[in-house]
Amino acid sequence: MPGPRLVRYLGLAGSLFLAGAAWLGGASSPWEPTVTPRTILAGREGVLLPLCWLLGTALLIGAWWAGRRAVPSLRWAYVTAGLWALPLLPFLPLGSYDVYSYACQGWQQAAGLNPYAGGVDLLGCPWADAVAPTWRTSPAPYGPVFLVLAAIAAKLGGSLTGTVALLRLIAVLGVVALGWCLPRLARRAGVPPERAVWLVLACPLVPIHLVSGAHNEAVMVALMAGGLTAAVARRPLLAGILLGLAVGVKATAVVVLPFVVLLFPGLPRKAMVAGGAAGALAAVSFGSGLGLGWVSGLAGSGVSVQWTAPPTAIGMTLELFGVPGAVAVTRVLGMIALAGVLIVLWLRARHGDPLRAAGLALAATVLLAPVFHPWYALWPLAVLAVTVRRDTRWLVVPPAVAAALCLPDGYNLALATKAQGAIVMTLLAGYLAWKVLNEAKSYSRRPGADHGDADRHRRVP
Repeated sequence: MPGPRLVRYLGLAGSLFLAGAAWLGGASSPWEPTVTPRTILAGREGVLLPLCWLLGTALLIGAWWAGRRAVPSLRWAYVTAGLWALPLLPFLPLGSYDVYSYACQGWQQAAGLNPYAGGVDLLGCPWADAVAPTWRTSPAPYGPVFLVLAAIAAKLGGSLTGTVALLRLIAVLGVVALGWCLPRLARRAGVPPERAVWLVLACPLVPIHLVSGAHNEAVMVALMAGGLTAAVARRPLLAGILLGLAVGVKATAVVVLPFVVLLFPGLPRKAMVAGGAAGALAAVSFGSGLGLGWVSGLAGSGVSVQWTAPPTAIGMTLELFGVPGAVAVTRVLGMIALAGVLIVLWLRARHGDPLRAAGLALAATVLLAPVFHPWYALWPLAVLAVTVRRDTRWLVVPPAVAAALCLPDGYNLALATKAQGAIVMTLLAGYLAWKVLNEAKSYSRRPGADHGDADRHRRVP
């Protein structure tokens, strides 16, 4: 087992290699694929780019995996995670062009346009050529909270570079806020806080996709963790407000809300949670001038068809064997299954630990939703890392695999392995679904310490 010093500097070496990959071929403006057979064979930089990416990703994943069993201290975990993120800050975004979509949607919002009315091809944007072609016709699929933040970044940043820098700053602040919440949530569940911080902040998805790629997951997960922290501190109104704002970044956060309500005794406090969430979301929705138009924009995220989403993979596999239109059917079935799983989890959470159930609900959402992108794995990880006491391997493997899926310029390897990936994911989906359901069943049957802890935190202080 590598010592802490070796783990820290192996991961730092990986981060430096990834910084080299970002410099050589990150997501640039205007949009242009950088990792192709032509560029790889073109010369020295073409060969260096994939090598830097492969070495960097492998070292970062390996160091994260090796360090999870023996984290010396909370301070060591914070410092190490910070060191791994630092080299990526000055360079081009890695793993996705989404930050350029954010910039254009922020520009549209700041210009008084409605980002839910159409994509950059219809509404325009001075930086439209930086947006990936897949998303140029799509309206914004995000909530009004994030569009307001993006508008502030566009207004203050002025240029594309300035806007991206501010969006990255917002993401970094989100990661810092998340890091503040994790120890408080971990102590509540009896989980070592240093291990929880390590599992989340040192996860390769954080430096690659939150810090470098500036994905709005940083804001959503930070607000969600803040709401959970307020809930375990017995502050129902604040918990509701923060969770409502999280939903206003990405609607996915709404699955946590019913479980947080269970943490509070009595109808008045439960109503404060629900009312705070609804009030905060309504205030931003109508205060921004966007109203509820963002709800209709959620459908645009389903454009992507990749085997990384299990229901989509099952449909792709069926289509490979001659069943036409299977993807649409399996996606609908996946959403029906998700509704059933969420109901079962909520019913069990009434007699178990609602916080852990919320993490499992997010995991089920990731598994059964029609679309999966690598950074989605951070949704459940941020909650399960502070509630799972024992075996953490099943928490670490999916994010580790997800971290290796996207090339530096944002090209997803799932697009190049459609048939093979669909079949493998179809086989894997059964195992993962069983694991989530098994965990949902076992968490409410653990020895009295778990139930006593949950009951104790549901009492009025």
